[in-house]
Amino acid sequence: MTPDRSVNLRRYLALWFPWLPSDRLKHGASADDASVDVAPVALVEKIGGALRLAAVDPAAARAGLTPGLTLADAQARTPSLHTVVHKPEADAALLQQVMEDFSRFTPMIAEDAPQGLILDISGCAHLFGGEIGLVRAAHDRAGRIGLKMRSALASTPQAARALGRFGPGGIFAEGEDRQAVRTLPVAALELPERDTQALQRAGLKKIADLDDRPRAPLAARFGTDFPARLARVLGDQDMRITPHRPQPPITVDRVFFEPILTDKDVERVLSDLLMDVTDRLDQAGKGGRAFEAGFYRIDGLVRRIVTRTGRATRDADAVLRLFRERLAALSNPLDPGFGFDQMRLSVLETQTLNPAQRRLDGDRSDGEDFSSLIDRLTARLGPEAVLLFEPLGSHIPERASRLVPATITAARPALDWPERIPGNPPLRPLQMFSPPQPVETLAVVPDGSPQRFRWRRVLHEVALAEGPERIGGEWWRAPDQKTRDYYRVEDRDGRRFWLFRQGLYGETDEPRWFIHGLFA
Repeated sequence: MTPDRSVNLRRYLALWFPWLPSDRLKHGASADDASVDVAPVALVEKIGGALRLAAVDPAAARAGLTPGLTLADAQARTPSLHTVVHKPEADAALLQQVMEDFSRFTPMIAEDAPQGLILDISGCAHLFGGEIGLVRAAHDRAGRIGLKMRSALASTPQAARALGRFGPGGIFAEGEDRQAVRTLPVAALELPERDTQALQRAGLKKIADLDDRPRAPLAARFGTDFPARLARVLGDQDMRITPHRPQPPITVDRVFFEPILTDKDVERVLSDLLMDVTDRLDQAGKGGRAFEAGFYRIDGLVRRIVTRTGRATRDADAVLRLFRERLAALSNPLDPGFGFDQMRLSVLETQTLNPAQRRLDGDRSDGEDFSSLIDRLTARLGPEAVLLFEPLGSHIPERASRLVPATITAARPALDWPERIPGNPPLRPLQMFSPPQPVETLAVVPDGSPQRFRWRRVLHEVALAEGPERIGGEWWRAPDQKTRDYYRVEDRDGRRFWLFRQGLYGETDEPRWFIHGLFA
């Protein structure tokens, strides 16, 4: 029952760290704690009121100790056992650090619980001299961190996982992985213990025994999802992985034979990467709005620096200047340590960018100069320091706009600002008070404009007034919100204010007056 697999171009590398907890413990052990390196080690945790083994090291495993065994039984079998409290959060943190480091091999990487990673290396192996070179480099990285690792490279994630955890591991070419999986025990399906025992009692001990049987009786006995699980492990179905970080639209890498250390070398490589990225953007008819530079240190630490632009661009020199500003403004400077052995440049956000015709005098009338200024200020000061007002769909003045980072406003459609009538004064003041400040007023008629008002202990005589501009409350937000009548008033000294009365006569017992802003 071998399906047609003539088209399958994807390759997956499954990595398993079977001794991750104990390796972490030994890697972080002090020189005084020699027992961690000599005696059998077990990590214990309290389960159901009893101390049990959560993980063991290879020496403890050779002594017959397994996770789940009570601590009393383990100490009776191995009196020299060295125990340490299990810290699963520390294991998770180490695995996350390894995943960040191993993203140097491919941006398509995901956690493969427990204690494993899965990498989609399709199209990436040539950067490391082929699949053999990539697998060897992965083992070298794990060895430097102090982790024992098993790996398997196959055509589907489930097949690679099964071969790495239940088989010999290794590199399996297209078609070879299916034959290798058939020789594995049925435990490689990772079924519930009850189903695994049922298969073994029925004499079905190898996956080949299941592969040679009709699927319908197996589905009736072990559930409707059993055939799909078997097909994925055999490599007949490719269930793609979900990477821990979204895959960027464009990514380029540089792997160095010798680590680089100086800022000059870093900038030169970054310039080369930008040239490659802009060429690919040009071919796609797009421009980049967010660029991420990844710096992979030889000791496994990864640093990522992101710079954004206010509009889509393919100008490599302009983006390089933004990276210079960004690197110079870092509170935690870029530290190469013993050197960077790989750099990666990714375009996180793209946008369609059509060619634009320049005027004969070279003038840029499309606001490109202003956008470049915003980009430089954002790279130097940070996105939270360079803000723009964005209009919102609300008549309430304090809700009619909001402040947003200037570099993201062009990435999404925004509402237009109300058009201003030429020659007329502005309807809204530039200076607004939040919240509006109360004033004492005197009006000739109840629903009219004030004749005088007192604000901050100063009495103002109103010379001119215009209004009212009536704004109803947003009943869907606050049902008890009162209607406002706004007036633009000018006192006898020429100062102009924006006042409003909250509530109407007959609607409330005593309407109150507030000053909401000052006109220039």
